[in-house]
Amino acid sequence: MKALILIDVQNDFMPGGALAVPQGDEIVPLINELQEKFDLVVATQDWHPQGHASFVSSHKNAELYEVINLDGIKQVMWPEHCIQGSKGAEFHPKLNLNPVEAIFRKGTDPKIDSYSGFYDNAHLKTTGLAGYLNEKGVTELYFAGLAAEYCVYFSILDAVKEGFKSCLIEDATRALSSEDFKKAKRDLKDKGVKLLSSSEI
Repeated sequence: MKALILIDVQNDFMPGGALAVPQGDEIVPLINELQEKFDLVVATQDWHPQGHASFVSSHKNAELYEVINLDGIKQVMWPEHCIQGSKGAEFHPKLNLNPVEAIFRKGTDPKIDSYSGFYDNAHLKTTGLAGYLNEKGVTELYFAGLAAEYCVYFSILDAVKEGFKSCLIEDATRALSSEDFKKAKRDLKDKGVKLLSSSEI
């Protein structure tokens, strides 16, 4: 069984949002078309409490986008984004949520970030996504969403570790940095992840 995993298709990651991914909104119509081709569609949602440890505003001397050591883990200092209950945390208004069977929220622990849709960045807590997919009998995962070299990339890494055959739909994602995305794609290929375009599905 094949599942489409939509990563963080939220307002704050769209142009004009708090942590905007360039051309992030361009993937929404494509994702809506793709959903019809899958047995199962699930979504992740970045869902941070106020004052989250990943926010630059939570640290006195930190600078925006600086990488600090946070309890032994490298942490980028992000602008405040996807705060629980905020407009920025909502899904893009044109995203068709009707086919989405379940939503998995991440980044809910105030002390630790969660790029992956499966685990927090320290791999201490699971979101329950892997168990849900296993119960549904899913074996193949196809990923789309934002941002390509962060939450999409780390979600795919965890999917591979969990034993799922994983594919990245390249034209259904956008990156903050094209250079970092190139590196991420090389790493995914090395791990056996298939990179394909939506027309191949």
